[in-house]
Amino acid sequence: MKRFTSLRADFTASLVVFLVAVPLCVGVAVASGVPAELGLVTGVVGGLLTGLLPGSSLQVSGPAAGLTVLVFEAVKEYGIGALGALVLAAGALQLAMGALKLGRWFRAISVAVVQGMLAGIGLVLIAGQLYALADAKAPGSGLANIGGLPGLVTSTVGSGTALAALAIGAGTIAVLVLWPRWRRAARVLPAPLAAVALATTAVWALDMPVARVQVSGLLDAIQPPGLADLGRLTEIGVLGTVLAFALIASAESLFSAAAVDRLHNGPRTDYDKELMAQGAGNAVCGILGALPMTAVIVRSAANVQAGAKTKASRVLHGVWLLVFAAAFPAALGVVPVAALAGVLVHAGCKLIPLRDLRPLWREHRGEAVVLLVTALAIVTVNMFEGVLIGLLLAIAKTAWETSHVHLDIYTPDDEDEPVLVSTVGNATFLRLPKILDQLEGLPADRDVELDLSGLRHLDHACGAALTNWAEAHRRSRRTAELVS
Repeated sequence: MKRFTSLRADFTASLVVFLVAVPLCVGVAVASGVPAELGLVTGVVGGLLTGLLPGSSLQVSGPAAGLTVLVFEAVKEYGIGALGALVLAAGALQLAMGALKLGRWFRAISVAVVQGMLAGIGLVLIAGQLYALADAKAPGSGLANIGGLPGLVTSTVGSGTALAALAIGAGTIAVLVLWPRWRRAARVLPAPLAAVALATTAVWALDMPVARVQVSGLLDAIQPPGLADLGRLTEIGVLGTVLAFALIASAESLFSAAAVDRLHNGPRTDYDKELMAQGAGNAVCGILGALPMTAVIVRSAANVQAGAKTKASRVLHGVWLLVFAAAFPAALGVVPVAALAGVLVHAGCKLIPLRDLRPLWREHRGEAVVLLVTALAIVTVNMFEGVLIGLLLAIAKTAWETSHVHLDIYTPDDEDEPVLVSTVGNATFLRLPKILDQLEGLPADRDVELDLSGLRHLDHACGAALTNWAEAHRRSRRTAELVS
């Protein structure tokens, strides 16, 4: 009886997750510059393969908005044929990291860097999808998209077609914001599906001249990487993209797992096994030439809130996606691109932690600076280098905060007795200017006894500098004695 109850709950939850997943899978694919069907392929693999593997029991995997910008740049730089090779290599790297038990180490990544990464992705995603809201083509990079917004406004105001698309996109966003407040309806139909369905119905009923999703057959969209594409994995730029795919997808998946664990009372996530499950899924997505996958918090939260009990719900959601993609591909051809852009603009806004920023600034200003710098670096430079800048800044901040050192100086009245200097804390090169300023301020004509026993850590640079200062002070002392 208990098993039947769980299966019924999982069946219901799988339908809810399926309805949430369809517009997100298609929207992420379109925004990434690949055929819409490839988003569904990744969702199917996330359900049928990753859903069956051990790791986290209730979180759901699929194409995520967090990787949209990176995938778009990769497809633009290397071509869609190379996408499969990139994702396959990233999946293999995730499998290796999981086998080496590195999954738990992703929890050591600064939360501010992750939030900054997601905020930067959100800003770039919004800037790019604002063009799709008006059926316009985005210039390309994050800064170029932002710089082109005034021109987009001008061209949209002067075009009836663009204004019609904008009305559909804006209406989609409005439904996404307001629908959850209608709790009875939200329990029956998820907000993303309701928004896209209403927008599609409006476009069909009013016969509006807006762009629709371009549809091809599911099998036609699958493009396995060729030998030439695999051969490009030796290029430095390609390897950097693979590393970015693997690290960002892994971090997003494992942080999602930690968040999902807080939503239910079931088994906790095994981070190493979950990392291997994500790697296996990405390896298969790479073989199929599909989008990279991550665990997606939106789908995972919907799964938990719909009452899922076991991993059966996420596997069944993959079954429904496969049936939909195989039996009803033409249904995608009536969906307006502006509606999917509205879904992604809304998703991008949710990636920006506006509510957390003010209390973070008040209580941990350094963390807030790391968050903001990471986000701005991603917008102004690119995803990979922006995350590296954030990580380096977080490490520098931590090193500065942990390198506190205090010098306790006691100067006896008797000039024949030495000045006593006791040191406490962590003496590193970061605090060296402060230490030397205090030591050089001591009387040059008196002996100094420097006690280092209170130090918890003394790095090489600081130790060498203190030795040099002591030698210089002794020479100065002898000179003073000779002169007198």
